[in-house]
Amino acid sequence: MDFAAIIGAILGISALVGGNLLEGGHVGSIIQPTAAFIVIGGTLGATILSFSFSDIIDALKALPDIFHPSRKIDGKKINEIIRYSVTARKKGLLSLEKEIEHIEDAFMKKALRLAIDGASPQILRETMEQEISTHEEKRRRQAKVFDTAGGFAPTIGIIGAVLGLIHVMENLSEPARLGSGIAVAFVATIYGVGIANLILIPLGKKILNISSREIALREMMIEGAIGIQTGMNPHYLREKLRAYLEKEKM
Repeated sequence: MDFAAIIGAILGISALVGGNLLEGGHVGSIIQPTAAFIVIGGTLGATILSFSFSDIIDALKALPDIFHPSRKIDGKKINEIIRYSVTARKKGLLSLEKEIEHIEDAFMKKALRLAIDGASPQILRETMEQEISTHEEKRRRQAKVFDTAGGFAPTIGIIGAVLGLIHVMENLSEPARLGSGIAVAFVATIYGVGIANLILIPLGKKILNISSREIALREMMIEGAIGIQTGMNPHYLREKLRAYLEKEKM
């Protein structure tokens, strides 16, 4: 579980609600179903209009990744690659056939499969880098959906505010109904700006951050697979892979 994502979401929403309470307000004053319906419904409609259903569904599928630790380069992954390297040096590349069956990472499995099947280092690199490029583009589109929704939300909030003010103007002769209209007007703006800056835009940024970690890990896997294929000394290969680890810590 990625506690940073959870803490960030809770802290952002708590700051908004807490600030309202410190000003003497109460939670009920910012709970307006009408305003929520306008902002959420309008933002969702505009976003769906901007993208295909497949893009929307793909973006929603990325949400579980937000709250789980992103896979990154670590000593354990490097040790795993070096273990394959030692085995290949002692028993030959074909000895990794049995190892491949137990590898859970599809990217690493494919890279080693290409190495075992005799693909040249250049073909191996080009093939796996194309996979990285495809995955990166997928992540960018997922992030773009949330970024776009984050751009629409404040504007929809303003539309909700205008609708609320229209309702107020229509009922000037009925003072009892003015309060609810004014509440919808201002709360809609809060919802629009809040949803955009506390949820939607951060989700897009988080997906891009996850993507950068995934790409770094996969680039290291490519170097590892090529090092194994070319029979690089495991000691030198370890040092080469550690450079990726140091780079990620920067």
